Amino acid sequence: MPDDRAAVFDADNHYYEALDAFTRHLDPKLGPRVVQWADIGGRKYHVVAGKVSRAVTNPTFDPIAKPGSLFHYLRGNPEDTNPLEKLREREPIPAAYRDPDARIEVMDRQGLEGMWLFPTLGVLYEELLKHDPEAVTLAFTAFNRWLDEDWGFAYKGRIFGAPYLSLCDVDWACKELDWALGRGARVVVMRPAAVFTREGPLSPGHEAFDPFWARVQEAGVTVAVHAGDSGYTTHGYARDGFGASFGEGMGRPSLKMFNIERAAYDFLISLVFDRLFERFPGVRLASVENGSQFLPDLFRKLESSGKRDRHWYREDPSETFRRNVWINPFWEDDVDEVVSLMGPERVIFGSDWPHIEGLPEPRDFEAEVARYDAPARAQILHDNTRGLTDLRPG
Repeated sequence: MPDDRAAVFDADNHYYEALDAFTRHLDPKLGPRVVQWADIGGRKYHVVAGKVSRAVTNPTFDPIAKPGSLFHYLRGNPEDTNPLEKLREREPIPAAYRDPDARIEVMDRQGLEGMWLFPTLGVLYEELLKHDPEAVTLAFTAFNRWLDEDWGFAYKGRIFGAPYLSLCDVDWACKELDWALGRGARVVVMRPAAVFTREGPLSPGHEAFDPFWARVQEAGVTVAVHAGDSGYTTHGYARDGFGASFGEGMGRPSLKMFNIERAAYDFLISLVFDRLFERFPGVRLASVENGSQFLPDLFRKLESSGKRDRHWYREDPSETFRRNVWINPFWEDDVDEVVSLMGPERVIFGSDWPHIEGLPEPRDFEAEVARYDAPARAQILHDNTRGLTDLRPG
């Protein structure tokens, strides 16, 4: 640590992808099928699977809104301001958003020992490609090679870039996992969604994917399930499409605001229903940037299922969940509620820095756990994520 503050390890940091993140290692002939750039009305957009993606306003990220621009709005908007006004305050993209050495300088200033590093656009594009599983594998093979080149998977033992994996082709997932482990990966990332295979959609806990989960357990690597475009619909109650989330989630209520937590709820509880953690008790899964408000009802459902379907489970499904899953609450969530349900040993801190909906500074979260004793604070702010970063072969 660069100073004498207590150690902090951030489980949710982000980069803003370089312009060639998806194309540097992709055969240009595959661009129309996978990802390519297009100039439309004087602006650049990604074209994914032949369709223009407007998931973010400016996929070049230059200029970019400042970290934590929506902090006060998400805190309840006490000043009753229009959050869109904050998003108009932009700056040239800082070097730390794309360069690991510049990022470490920022981490030193912020007082971060280490952090997990996740995509911004990368968690949005599997949904747009899911009808073509081979295109998914082509896109993220290329993407992961870019990530390895620009950020690495364990840069200076402090920045742990997470390669993106999909189970749409289990053989590819196993091969890509082994490649990433060989390059030093300590955490990998996937989206919370059903898996769209050539044979149709399957739950991620389906036995068809056991070769992947067996390899995860054997290697002892952590799987982070990070919020992204999970393909959820409002069934006509609001305009669908990931790019509509902020526009309809700020300034007026919308069901779109619940899609992230709905997706995580379904993904996580399905793994228990599928008895994945009974088959692979050594798998460690971290839910990142999915929030935590769904947890009370999830535990109610697990308790109910455990009573009704005693024949199905070999152990209490609620305890199975607590053993194998770590929860990163949104910084604006009720941390006391999460700790009471999971225990402090299963709660991890993530700032979502430098995203607009994240914290202005990662250590601002310390105020949320100031009332806990020192051991509990250390678990949430550092020890749990540090431990998940270490390989624990099963």
